[in-house]
Amino acid sequence: MRKILFLLLAFGFLGLNAQKRKTTKRKAKTTKAVQPKVETGADTAAVEAAAAAEASTPTVADVPEEPVNSMSILNAKSPESFRKYRELGMMKQGDSMVSTKTEPLKYGFIEDKDVLKSMLTWEVLDMNEKLNQPFYHNEDGLVSQNKSLYQILLDAVNNGEIKEVYDDELFTTRLSPDAIAARTRNAVITDAGTDLINQNGKLTDEEKKEYTNVYETKTENVKVLKIKGMWYINKRDGEMKYRLLGICAMGQDPSTMGQYGPDGQPLASKDELIDLFWVYYPDARKVLANNIVFNSKNLSTNVSYDDVLNARRFSSIIYKVDNGLGTGVIKDYIPKDAQAQLDESDRIKNQILQMENDMWSY
Repeated sequence: MRKILFLLLAFGFLGLNAQKRKTTKRKAKTTKAVQPKVETGADTAAVEAAAAAEASTPTVADVPEEPVNSMSILNAKSPESFRKYRELGMMKQGDSMVSTKTEPLKYGFIEDKDVLKSMLTWEVLDMNEKLNQPFYHNEDGLVSQNKSLYQILLDAVNNGEIKEVYDDELFTTRLSPDAIAARTRNAVITDAGTDLINQNGKLTDEEKKEYTNVYETKTENVKVLKIKGMWYINKRDGEMKYRLLGICAMGQDPSTMGQYGPDGQPLASKDELIDLFWVYYPDARKVLANNIVFNSKNLSTNVSYDDVLNARRFSSIIYKVDNGLGTGVIKDYIPKDAQAQLDESDRIKNQILQMENDMWSY
């Protein structure tokens, strides 16, 4: 009996010691000091990049005026804030401001060997045509902010958004913003200012403003647009497509505005249109994709100039084609007959249509 009691006491003592050891280990584990993590250069760079990205996205509290959460005047609380954020291309989304700028849909890559047939054409768009009037609209209203196509291109060239600007349709001679300004703007000193120069030798700054007439080629002076593009058939899908390559604004020469001949009559060349500049179209797509075309039936439409031009929603006349016969200008091989020139333009359009029809058999 004594042995049994002794064994029970011994086992109880061993169990109590084991319980104490487990508790001690558990306490030691919970009180173990955590070593600080040493950040590497890559970790630091990642943290800084994330912080910069977060800082670049303005919050609602960062903007001075009440932001808008819609690009529609129907949801605007203030005309001032609506105009401001429409110009900035920003809109409220949650607690942050997001950009409303869009990227144009990229063209697909075309292998040269996949082009089965192609034809290069030059066309003119008369701004007096009813279908082309949206390109000519120039108004800054409250509901919609629309500019003429010429004004959009000129502003983008001057602020550096469009860099591929050339003197000719072959895109060989680049034009700087200063060269374009010389073509679209002309300052002329009046006769009274000339007399003051002869008397005093020069004009003061105030006199320059008073005795200088500035003539500019504005939207109302741009009567015609030119476009250059290629019709081609991709043999992979057997479909006729059009790729716009260049666009040109034709307007009055400012150097002839306000000028008179020896007989006191305006110069006969004052109404002649000249090529102001050629823009390589792929470089202008981003700008045109973020400018809306005027729509008289729906002022809240969001159809961009890039959409309209790529869809060929305009009226045009072909005046030149790359057919291997000289320069290919229609008026050169059909001179002095306007009706015959129009018929030739229609014949070329039918020829382009027939290129696709020849791909199919019935």
